[in-house]
Amino acid sequence: MGSRLDRVTEERFRDLEDLRKEGIDPFPHVYHPAFSVRDARLLWEREGERTRTVSIAGRVMAKRRMGKLSFLDVRDYTGKLQVSLRKDLLGDERYAILNHIDIGDFVGAEGELFVTRAGEVTVEVCSLSLLAKSLRPLPEKWHGLVDVETRYRQRYLDLISNEESRRTFVLRSRIVSATRRFLDDEGYIEVETPILQATAGGALARPFVTRHHALDEDLSLRIALELSLKKLIVGGIDRVYELGRVFRNEGISTRHNPEFTLMECYCAYADYEDMMDLTERLFSSVCQQVLGSTRVEYGGCSVELAPPWRRIPLRDAVREASGIDFEDYRSAESLHERMLQEGVRIEGYPGRGRLIDELLSTFVEPALVQPTFLLDYPVETSPFPKKKRGNERLVERFEAFICGMEFANAFTELNDPVDQRERLEQQLRERTGDEDVQLADEDFVEAMEYGMPPTGGLGIGIDRLVMLLTGQDSIRDVILFPQLKGKRNA
Repeated sequence: MGSRLDRVTEERFRDLEDLRKEGIDPFPHVYHPAFSVRDARLLWEREGERTRTVSIAGRVMAKRRMGKLSFLDVRDYTGKLQVSLRKDLLGDERYAILNHIDIGDFVGAEGELFVTRAGEVTVEVCSLSLLAKSLRPLPEKWHGLVDVETRYRQRYLDLISNEESRRTFVLRSRIVSATRRFLDDEGYIEVETPILQATAGGALARPFVTRHHALDEDLSLRIALELSLKKLIVGGIDRVYELGRVFRNEGISTRHNPEFTLMECYCAYADYEDMMDLTERLFSSVCQQVLGSTRVEYGGCSVELAPPWRRIPLRDAVREASGIDFEDYRSAESLHERMLQEGVRIEGYPGRGRLIDELLSTFVEPALVQPTFLLDYPVETSPFPKKKRGNERLVERFEAFICGMEFANAFTELNDPVDQRERLEQQLRERTGDEDVQLADEDFVEAMEYGMPPTGGLGIGIDRLVMLLTGQDSIRDVILFPQLKGKRNA
């Protein structure tokens, strides 16, 4: 004997055939509702009592039959509305369509608005149309679906079942739109740059590699937007941004997904101080537009995004949190030995830049709750920023942290092509151990040799921004289709 799910599915397939035998198309081509559920409710609020006829469409979420009177809860993307069906109003033949209506079906309902004795705004149906037959029943306990694997793997069931998920993804759309509006109003031009690239440059990350058969070449999915956008600065587009997907063939966690949405913008004649100001204003503006306030609750903390944000040199932050002044240890070996004394262990033979990153993530990040800029990073950690004015051991770079997470990374961009080439080559030597390195970003350095003005650059992780403004702890809850292990390997 099959499972209950199999039996119910078989019943619905039989019902499908019965509908067709009765001349009812279970999948009609089109239906044009005159109102969304929200607009129908607003119409009642404006006019009250019985009002003119409305038509709505949506998915049946509940069905209650009481002899000659029945109720359906119909939901569209704006909300849920009750509809009532009276046998004496519809007649036996039209009322009988209820025999074929199941939870999960899509229907169109037309009739007058009224309010029940219980105070429920309701459509008194004079015409009910089946728009799409649901052949699979919703899962057991579908209301408030909590099974994580099902929610991520079958996101459509999550959206059907969970109001919070629907709200999160509606807010995500508004956050992205508000980010674009802010940058457009600041005079930035939005562009699109290639996803498939000969070399994946602009960041330290392992790329995904694919084969282009027509070109007979391996190509990489981009790991950053940086190099293409800075070529446009060279070309004379003084304020430019892109908001798009990037791909990194690395680990998966509550804060990392192999593909994620990144916003990068570049402004000619600016530096990292200007980018700090831009970051503060962007975050507070987007929060105000989407949530109506610059204050947000996250992880049990109340966070104020309005400027000014705290600004701390990285060296001071690490020294205060760990007791280690990395400037006292000029070699990777001496710094590593000092970190071992504090119980910080890293596998392999890390360079000095990676060791400092480990100090940051271990001791500093978890304590950064209110918006904070950490600035002035050691040159070993960053090949693309200009060296700090007055201290050539540092670069003009900042990262922005909120509630223990990094949200933004920005530079006073290096525009000296000779220095850029030397730094990229040095970084490559450290990573490969090969003294005779071939520079992967040659095309980018060549573009810089034509002249690039002083420039400030900024990158913001959009998924983490959505996490913050929607109160979600996992990046998978703000990406509609997060990366999961294939079912055959699960």
